[in-house]
Amino acid sequence: MTRRLFLGILCSFAVFGDCHLFAVEPLTLWDSAVPLPKRADIPVLEGVAFHVIKPRRPDADGCNWTLGVGLAWHEGRLYASYGFNKGSENTASEEAHVRVSDDGGKTWGPAVVIDAGEGNLGVSHGVFLSHGGRLWAFMGAFFDAFQKTHTRAYVLDEAGGTWEPRGVVVDSGFWPMQEPQKTADGNWIMAGFRVANGYPVAGHLPAVALSRGADFTKWDLVVIEAEPGLGDIWGESTVIVEGGRITNIARYGAKAVALVSTSADNGRTWTRGVPTNLPMATSKPYAGTLSTGQRFLACTTTADSGGGRTPLTIAVSRPGQQLFSKVYVVRHSVSDKTPGVSDPRADFSYPYAIEHEGRLYVGYTHKSHVANELAVIPVAALKAE
Repeated sequence: MTRRLFLGILCSFAVFGDCHLFAVEPLTLWDSAVPLPKRADIPVLEGVAFHVIKPRRPDADGCNWTLGVGLAWHEGRLYASYGFNKGSENTASEEAHVRVSDDGGKTWGPAVVIDAGEGNLGVSHGVFLSHGGRLWAFMGAFFDAFQKTHTRAYVLDEAGGTWEPRGVVVDSGFWPMQEPQKTADGNWIMAGFRVANGYPVAGHLPAVALSRGADFTKWDLVVIEAEPGLGDIWGESTVIVEGGRITNIARYGAKAVALVSTSADNGRTWTRGVPTNLPMATSKPYAGTLSTGQRFLACTTTADSGGGRTPLTIAVSRPGQQLFSKVYVVRHSVSDKTPGVSDPRADFSYPYAIEHEGRLYVGYTHKSHVANELAVIPVAALKAE
């Protein structure tokens, strides 16, 4: 029996049976010994502060669409980037913007254009990396109406506050969704997905880019294949790095459940992506490990939300454990705790999260309301017993 077939059998049992049977290959994501609650029964986090990064102001800046908050702390300042478009999503008028906060997200400086593209080139949302005293930005880009997606890199000019382009650093459809993280072999891994439009390939699959050491201008694309028969996939993905072992959690697309795959060689080869026992909205997820040793996953994960992007939740594991076993609501669509959007139709899209000095900073977008916001969560509140 091949390893790939063996893993597929494990997953088939794990999704519908007891995930504790397969601790060696934890392909499930939710601890099946703990019932996953419905959204009305999930506790709401206490002590969360909410701030607005980019409000809906088409009268002031003509913004018709925005999405994809990326966050980074660099030299004591909080940076937030996002895609901006006066036209429609995934068209060549898309631009990459950034704002900076000197007070932890309470207030923000003016929007700065990282790259507005040119002609039939659109540049959109992406991720940051603060490393070696420099702040890098890796932004998704494409031509025409979402054709030939690729990733472009930029470096912040600290003196002038402008961004120096470093050109295309990942080609062949890669769009970054999570900041680069160092792996056990000394390279860096950047999670995202491969958009097939305009390339001679099939499927919008989960993918990662692997650096060649600390050279952030050269990356190798690794596409994560899915088990046959899963149907349409829109594989926006995130990774949890634990030594040489890496877990990739991806948006399914056709169904409101998370896909998972694993790598035991620092991201160079992967098991095929398979559905899990964790319901998850059809939106980009963001995962990582807290300073407490707990895994976390920001998205919408409840027993009854289906593909809906509300409420915004965070699932966590027990310290040192691999399975999520507790879920919290960050906020519901209607909320009196936020200076931003409060509306029954508010949808929480494309979350992004970074930890800093005991707090988890979670950026997200109300896609239907064209607004980017920030939730600041005390890490101590994210307990799983």
